[in-house]
Amino acid sequence: MRQDLMEILVCPLCKGDLTLTIAAVEGDEVLTGDLFCPACNEHYPIDDGIPNLLPPDMRASMAAAADAPSGH
Repeated sequence: MRQDLMEILVCPLCKGDLTLTIAAVEGDEVLTGDLFCPACNEHYPIDDGIPNLLPPDMRASMAAAADAPSGH
């Protein structure tokens, strides 16, 4: 994720401003980190340069579906 995207990114729940915490960066690209909404007290992870801005309940559903046995 490019750091200049912080100018346009907002919380998907309340549209509030997000705070960026960087764990790993390469040039202007944030590879891993965290976006935090102080208004909602919600965190959104950044993995492999991709911010996951899904609402928390959708992230939990997707994680559970990815961990479930496929039955194939």
